[in-house]
Amino acid sequence: MKVLVKLGGTLLDDADSRNSLGRQLAEVSRRYELVAVHGGGKQVTRYLEERGIASRFVGGLRVSDDAVIEAVTKVIAGTVNKQLVSAIVAAGESAVGLSGIDGPLTTAVQLSPELGAVGKPVKTDGRLLNLLVNAGHVPVIACVAGDVAGRIYNVNADQMAVSCALGWGASKLLFLTDVPGVKDSSGSLIARLSPGALRHLISSGVAHGGMQAKLEAAITALQGGVEEITVALGREPGICHRLLAGESLGTRILAEVQ
Repeated sequence: MKVLVKLGGTLLDDADSRNSLGRQLAEVSRRYELVAVHGGGKQVTRYLEERGIASRFVGGLRVSDDAVIEAVTKVIAGTVNKQLVSAIVAAGESAVGLSGIDGPLTTAVQLSPELGAVGKPVKTDGRLLNLLVNAGHVPVIACVAGDVAGRIYNVNADQMAVSCALGWGASKLLFLTDVPGVKDSSGSLIARLSPGALRHLISSGVAHGGMQAKLEAAITALQGGVEEITVALGREPGICHRLLAGESLGTRILAEVQ
C-alpha cells in the first residue's frame, strides 16, 4: 500500500516532535511504501520577521514576492527538509530530501497574480518517487515547485501533498497537523466527512484560512482517486501507526461516508 504523510511545519519546529515523527516515518516505511511531504510556514514567518518583513495571507495562502521565495527556498527546502531527513536517517532508514524543483518532481503554474509567486501544482512525476521508494529510500518533499521557464513558486503544502499523492498513486493520505481534526461550527470534532460536507464547511465559512486550503486540497485528492484522507493531531503519540491500524482518531474524509 502506498501511503503519503503530510507534516505541518509547526510539528517540525522543535527537535523532540521532529525526532518522534522521524522515528514513526521510519517505522511506517518498513511496512508500507511511503512518501512524506512537509511545510514550514511557521519557520518562514519567523525568518521573515527577523528581517523586518511582514507576512500577508489571502485565503490561507502567503502572498509571495522575491523575498518570500528566497525565504521559502532557504528555510523549507533547506533547513526544515534536511532536519526531517536527518531524523529519519537517525531512526535507521534512508531518506532523500527533495523539492518539487528537483527532477523536476512537481511542476506548477502561478495560482493568482494577487498572490505573486504562489504556485498551483499541475503535475507530479510519480516515476521519480517510485524510483526512490523501490530503491529503499523515503522521499521527503518540501513544498516548493517550479515551471518549465525556471520560475520558483511557493506552494501550499497541502496542495503539494495532494499533487504528489495523485502523481504517485497513493491510496491513503495523512494530514498531520497541530489541531485534532476538522471541527464543526460549534467547535466539535467531526469524525467523518464526505465531499459534500467539505464543500459546506468551506462555503459557510466554518472552515477558513489554513483549514479551508486543507479541505479544498482534500476534495481534489478524492476526485483524483485517493481512497481515504485523515486530518489528525501530529503530536498524538504513535499517530502514524494508530491511524494506519484503523484507530478512530482525527477526521476521516472519504468519497462516501461509511
